[in-house]
Amino acid sequence: MKIDADSPRVKFPPPLAFIGTLLAGWVLERWIGEPAIPVIPYSLLHTMGMVALVLGAAVILTAQGLFLRSRTDSRPWKADSDLILDGVYKWSRNPMYLGMALVYLGITMLNDSGTQLCLLLPLLFVIQKEVIEPEEAYLASRFGEPYLAYKASVRRWI
Repeated sequence: MKIDADSPRVKFPPPLAFIGTLLAGWVLERWIGEPAIPVIPYSLLHTMGMVALVLGAAVILTAQGLFLRSRTDSRPWKADSDLILDGVYKWSRNPMYLGMALVYLGITMLNDSGTQLCLLLPLLFVIQKEVIEPEEAYLASRFGEPYLAYKASVRRWI
């Protein structure tokens, strides 16, 4: 992975962080036991998991489509050539990470995995500190006032 000098300089691909955390949860469950997600009947949990998975995938694909249409790179270690402010970016500044979190949540529900679910919050903290905050600083320096106005009017997650 070659990091562009003019980029947020994110040091790892965020999708790999989500996949790695899911795998770490799976390994931990094999090691310490398999705590299930309590209280929710499995059929409801499965349905909620499918909804989260499909919704998350739709958000990711929609956001990626906007990047393709604007001909800018969506990888956070590459330079941005355009500021995307429409579509799913009207209601979330980070729809791809939101989508990844929903896919992750859906998978944990389908797996009935309490361990994977418990790892989601630390993962989101890492994504926010190591990916989102550097991206926001980069976008503010690259696009200035248009980005700052956007940032003031659209929430980070939802």
